Amino acid sequence: MSRSVEQQLSVKIFDLPSLQKQLNEWQQQGEKVVFTNGVFDLIHIGHITYLAKAAELGHKLVIGLNSDESVKRLKGPTRPVNNQHSRAMLLAAFFYVDAIVIFGEDTPQQLISTLLPDVLVKGADYQIENIAGAKEVLANGGEVKTITFVDGYSSTAIINKIKG
Repeated sequence: MSRSVEQQLSVKIFDLPSLQKQLNEWQQQGEKVVFTNGVFDLIHIGHITYLAKAAELGHKLVIGLNSDESVKRLKGPTRPVNNQHSRAMLLAAFFYVDAIVIFGEDTPQQLISTLLPDVLVKGADYQIENIAGAKEVLANGGEVKTITFVDGYSSTAIINKIKG
């Protein structure tokens, strides 16, 4: 019997111990694992382009997704617009996304230090020395890269436009 679309997407959403095991398997098979993180509240062309560019830097793309609680702390009490399950399922629908893990801290520092991906990616608005987990990834022989954003797109701008 074939799996439902929801079941197919759900297999990309991991808890940390399961993701550690999967990531180790990928790396042992010679797959280059790329990691990025974010809120990804209202998906727009900027997100799609950023994630596609990140995926091109390796073989497997892993996303650390901020939990609802961490989004509220970082963005305010009216965020996120979409809950963490909805945001994770949306990201899982992208063919170039291989795994999603939800984290509750304000930064993915501990998550990245645990996973130690081959490539750590953030937006070009970050300086490499200020990227959470960069020091650990570099010390482990990995790379840290930045990607330029598509100008004019942000979830906050979309929310403000809706509000009028």
